[in-house]
Amino acid sequence: MSANTENASTPVDLLKWFIVIGLLVLAIAGNHIYEETSVLVRALGVVVSVIVALLIASTTVKGSQFVSFAKESRTEVRKVVWPTRQETTQTTIIVMVAVVIMSLLLWMLDGIIVRVVSFITGLGI
Repeated sequence: MSANTENASTPVDLLKWFIVIGLLVLAIAGNHIYEETSVLVRALGVVVSVIVALLIASTTVKGSQFVSFAKESRTEVRKVVWPTRQETTQTTIIVMVAVVIMSLLLWMLDGIIVRVVSFITGLGI
């Protein structure tokens, strides 16, 4: 099988995507139309609509590909070796010192350039 046939959307998938978009539009419109209703009720309605839309979307070809990608990404994040607190603190201090040194160098360079330009143009600043 070619890669195009594996990723091809079926008419059922297209219908599912229209339903998902419709649910999201209804959630937004319902939230706007029923603005006098309790915020809790509106928030629950929006959350339920979004969850149902996500569940429907996850049953499509692209949705299932995204779900498997998210699972693989989570697995890869678990493999990352995160720095210790000491390493993070030391790196932060090094970056702060480098920023201070660079800002002082640029401030001095700016002062020198201003004096040279004012000397050349004869304009006092």
